[in-house]
Amino acid sequence: MTSWYYANLVLIQATFVSLLTALSIQVPIRVGVFSFAGIGSYAVGAYFTAIALIRYQLPTVVAILGGMAVAVVVSYLLSLVLARLRGLYLGMATIAYVLIIAVVIVNGGEFTGGPNGLYGVVSGFQTWMLIVLAAVALALIAYSERGTLGRRIDAVREDPELAVSMGIPVVRIRRLAFVASAVLGSLAGSCAVLLRRTVTPEDVSFHLVVLMLTIIIVGGSRSWAGVALGAVIFTWLPTVLHVIEEWKTIAYGVLVTLAAVWVPDGVWGLITKGYRAVRRRGRPGPSGVDSTADAGPAEPGPLAGIAARGGEAR
Repeated sequence: MTSWYYANLVLIQATFVSLLTALSIQVPIRVGVFSFAGIGSYAVGAYFTAIALIRYQLPTVVAILGGMAVAVVVSYLLSLVLARLRGLYLGMATIAYVLIIAVVIVNGGEFTGGPNGLYGVVSGFQTWMLIVLAAVALALIAYSERGTLGRRIDAVREDPELAVSMGIPVVRIRRLAFVASAVLGSLAGSCAVLLRRTVTPEDVSFHLVVLMLTIIIVGGSRSWAGVALGAVIFTWLPTVLHVIEEWKTIAYGVLVTLAAVWVPDGVWGLITKGYRAVRRRGRPGPSGVDSTADAGPAEPGPLAGIAARGGEAR
């Protein structure tokens, strides 16, 4: 087991970094905000941490927290500027934000390392620290998917106008989603540069946006479990496809296309539906009648659950 761990240490690190980065996009998507600002926060966290350690020899914790603070401030201001945008327009605006950061990095001269990036980031950060941070992040996000908070978030995504009429602070929840995205993205960037000891403009380019979106689409955007599954799949998949090296890119594209077309809720959504179907099939109905014969009324949506509790939504 130990030999396997060290032999695959780079892939293990990449899995957890990808998980944190993908969560920085999945969190705003869950509240109906199609934003890629988390990738920009990844770049901010990575470069702030590298500069803080190389140029100013700051403690590692200070460098990580400083990157988070800068990313949160920038993302919150961005949320104010882009408050009127929705859907595809918001997505394109946040992609433009990522590209602007990439241009600034490339043209930052000696301060950012320019096209060559920054090398020689020295710290005591270790893989187990990354795993602990990712576990804490997952626990908090899993909590946000349950109870009243989870129903509020679902309501904001499904019908924001009705949610507002029921007293749910839609604007505040969406801005908090931007802030949470910034924290997760910046943390992922900081962890990546601390473990790899280097960062270049290529690490924060548009391909990272594509990879994270692919992880979310294939894994499943409605739950942290889908994102975790997608991160594992697309971190380890290239090692599986090395046997078809010349056709690897085509196989990768076909897999993503099939998943998007045939599994719109992601792999985790497919697993969840299958599990529920098996449970319903094995549960006898009244008087020995199979419960699948009459499914009964549809399960109430998130707004109905909030309405049943009255003041809880406020």
